[in-house]
Amino acid sequence: MTTHVAILPSDALDVPIDVSSDSKAANRFLRLPHPRTGIASLFLPYQPQGTSGSRRDAILEVQAVSPTNARSWFIGQEVVADGKLLVMTPIDPAFLLIPILQAVYPENGELGKFRPADEIFEDAVANLEESSTSAADKDASLIISKEDVLQFTSMECCTTALKKVCDVKEITEDITVYRLSSEKIIEYLRLKVERLSVPETVEVSRTMVRNLAKDGLMEDGKEQLLKLGRVRAACDLVAQYISPSIRASLTASYDFTDLDAHFKSIEDANAAVAVEKVTKTKRAPAAVDKADKKRKSGTSQGVEKLKKVNTGGMAKLSTFFSKKAS
Repeated sequence: MTTHVAILPSDALDVPIDVSSDSKAANRFLRLPHPRTGIASLFLPYQPQGTSGSRRDAILEVQAVSPTNARSWFIGQEVVADGKLLVMTPIDPAFLLIPILQAVYPENGELGKFRPADEIFEDAVANLEESSTSAADKDASLIISKEDVLQFTSMECCTTALKKVCDVKEITEDITVYRLSSEKIIEYLRLKVERLSVPETVEVSRTMVRNLAKDGLMEDGKEQLLKLGRVRAACDLVAQYISPSIRASLTASYDFTDLDAHFKSIEDANAAVAVEKVTKTKRAPAAVDKADKKRKSGTSQGVEKLKKVNTGGMAKLSTFFSKKAS
C-alpha cells in the first residue's frame, strides 16, 4: 500500500482506513461529486465521538497539497517519495447531498414530485454513474460508482441533511417523502452565512480582515458597510461548496446595493488616477525632446543670446590683425 502523509482530526485516528478501490469496508474513501464542480472527489466517512460519548456519522473532505518542486517526507527511518500532503477536514453532508439530489430534480424551477428517499437515491445513482462514465473517458478515477453514492446516502448524517434541504411530508408513521426545495437550500445556506459573518469568526481569519481593510471597510463611520462586507465574505466562503447557480441565488438573497456603490466609487477613483498617470506620461516626452534639441545644438544660453545681437556697424575681428597702411 502506498504511504501518504496526512493531516486529519484527532478523533478520526482510530478509524480504519482502506484506500483500495474494490474494498467493501465500512470506512473507505468514497468518490462523490464535488458540490461546486461536480467532479468526482475523495471523501472519507468516519465516526467522531460526541460529547455524550456516543459516536455519530460524519464525513471528511480529502484535499491534496502538492509541492511545486519534487520533495519527500522522512518518517523515522523511512523515506516517503511522494511529497504531497493530504489534508482531511470535516464537511457538511448537506453540501454533498445537494448535487446528488439535483441529478434527479430539474433545475428549471419546477418543484418536482414528493418521493421516498430510496427512490430518489436510486435514480440519482443511475444518472450520476451514467454522466460520470461518459465524461470520464479513459480516466477511471473520475467515475462516480453506485456503491460509493449508496454508502454515503445510507449514512445517518445524510438522512439528517435530507430534511434540511428538502420539503418533507409524513404520509404514515413508516412512510416519509421528500422533494428538493430551492427555498430551503437558500434558507439553510443563509444560516451558515450568518454564523460565519459574526465579527468573532471573521477576526480569526487574517486574510478576511486584510481584505476588508484593503477595501476601506474598517474605517470609522463605515460600520454598516463593514457588516455587509462580512456577509459578502461569508458568502464567498460558502460558495466554495455550492454550484455557481446556487451561489447566484444566495448572493441575490442579500441587498448589497450600498456595498456595490462603495466598490464602484473605489473603482472610479482608481480609474481617475490611472488616467492622470497616462496623461502625465504623454506630456513628458515633449519636454524631453526639447531638452534633447538643446543638448544636440551644443550651445549654451549665452551663445544663443549673442546670436540675436545686432552686429551691424561693428568692425570685424580680422581687422585687428591686418597690417596698417603706410
